[in-house]
Amino acid sequence: MIIIDKPYVSDFLIQTIKKNNFKVIATIEAKSLISDESLNWISEEEAKNTFEKSPDSLLYTNSENSISWIENNLTTSKLPAQIQIFKNKIKFRELLKDLFPTYFFKGVRYQDLRNLNISDLKFPLILKPAVGFFSIAVIKVDSSSDWTQAIDKIETEIKKFSGLYPIEVMDMNDFIIEEYVEGEEYAIDCYFNKDGNPVVLNILHHVFSSANDVSDRIYSTSTELINKYLSKIQEFLKSIGEKAALRNFPAHVEIRIDREGNIFPVEVNSLRYGGLCTTGDISWYAYEINSYEYFLNAKAPDWKQISKDREDKKYSIIVLDNNSGIHENEIESFDYDLLLKDFKKPMSLRKLDFKKYLVFGILFVETTRGDEKELNHILASNLRKYIKIR
Repeated sequence: MIIIDKPYVSDFLIQTIKKNNFKVIATIEAKSLISDESLNWISEEEAKNTFEKSPDSLLYTNSENSISWIENNLTTSKLPAQIQIFKNKIKFRELLKDLFPTYFFKGVRYQDLRNLNISDLKFPLILKPAVGFFSIAVIKVDSSSDWTQAIDKIETEIKKFSGLYPIEVMDMNDFIIEEYVEGEEYAIDCYFNKDGNPVVLNILHHVFSSANDVSDRIYSTSTELINKYLSKIQEFLKSIGEKAALRNFPAHVEIRIDREGNIFPVEVNSLRYGGLCTTGDISWYAYEINSYEYFLNAKAPDWKQISKDREDKKYSIIVLDNNSGIHENEIESFDYDLLLKDFKKPMSLRKLDFKKYLVFGILFVETTRGDEKELNHILASNLRKYIKIR
């Protein structure tokens, strides 16, 4: 069963639903995003009754905006409680406290941040909303002297994104302060099967342009990366799944791995893969793994077979966020044709309304290992090259 919600659903996901005749809950939001009446639409009441009879039924959503519907309608299942454990980063840290006993974190009300006594805090640290999305208002604070400036940046972010997402997705009332782990950040698409065992569908390296960069510009995957970390990440996911009693549960998990190879959790996003149908779709472009089918049909990838013809390839998601410093109201257009000329092998381009999404689009590209100049260029780019001002 699938619940579709705003802000975005990809054509690939819609085609997957149609091909497999997956049940789709006919909410107002889903109907506003998908006009195809031939899909296997079911009423909200039927979906609710299904979970009342079978609380372990499979459910996937493309968007965290559906959290409110799930919490209001699937009260007989474990899903609302499990979602809240992961969605609230303070609760998440509490859940894993005995697995990471030395890891520092602290919950603080937003209104108390500016006047907080920071003398006992260990810098550098990460400051972010306890309930957040898409790296919005996530700040790395290097020293106590940067604290006030960090709060100023958060206030600017709050004003910019106010009203864009429901409170279940982004709530700026509470923040979490947590230690900064030196290392590389990775994102994992996976699901926990009926026995609670994790099935890894993709591993992506979240690439940053600098130590202070917290954006979502590039995520890259390769079979080299997957084969390197697969077994270790499966063990890590197993420990989280046991803590939260996860069964039939898809997730998008973000972690950091330090120089010694230790894994530290960043966050778990419930019942979905990467936002805006990004990481879920690139698994198909890269590996011909349909992540939606794999979860709903209880399939697992054969990574040994998949790796055979892709050992020197890298596949990347490029999020074209507006980091130009130019306000959306001053922008007339974005030159997608010029953008595509800067890449040797673009696989798919999704153009988005930048005034609505505050993102120009999503680009999927293939590169050859060792030839990554185009990725490095777009990672550091402010995108002004492609922007036409009014």
